[in-house]
Amino acid sequence: MNVQNGWEKVKRFFERIGKRNLIIAGAVVLIGVAVALNWVFFSRNDDKDGYDYSASAGMSTNYGTSKTTTALGEETSAAPSSSDAYFSSVEVSRQRARDEALEVLNAVVENDKATEDVKAEAMREMQALAKEMEQEANIESILMSKGFAQCVAVVSGDSANIVVKNDGALQAAQLAQINAVVYEQTGILPANITIVQKD
Repeated sequence: MNVQNGWEKVKRFFERIGKRNLIIAGAVVLIGVAVALNWVFFSRNDDKDGYDYSASAGMSTNYGTSKTTTALGEETSAAPSSSDAYFSSVEVSRQRARDEALEVLNAVVENDKATEDVKAEAMREMQALAKEMEQEANIESILMSKGFAQCVAVVSGDSANIVVKNDGALQAAQLAQINAVVYEQTGILPANITIVQKD
């Protein structure tokens, strides 16, 4: 009898919410999962990220010349390293995932058929994404100003993943410095911060 009452309560709950709102809420959850999976797949600790940058739509990385200018009157023939390509691909991928998430959330907010609760939740998600994006930018610029050549930060709720480019193994002082910067910007405890070094 209790199982039957429980089933009826669940059934009434879903009828009250409506199929459309359940689909919208499901889409929001799927976007969050996609961002997390994107981070997992692009934070591997090897030099290959699975993308062939030399075959990028027929475009050349040297823009028609074998040399790139590093400073006025000073030239070098150094090509971008695989770690530079890694950082670029992670940044592009992170931005694409965030843009898609914001697009879906914005569609939810503008949907006349969505309930006020669903719209309010979508607005909260948009504000949280904007805050996380600002925190990521702050972390990256601060860490690069402290001597790390490259940095990508991904903040997601109460956890953060940081990938830094560093010559040699990260020292305890550097790890503490990264944890301190992330904590100052986000309030995330070091136990919830993952730091990956990319050579």
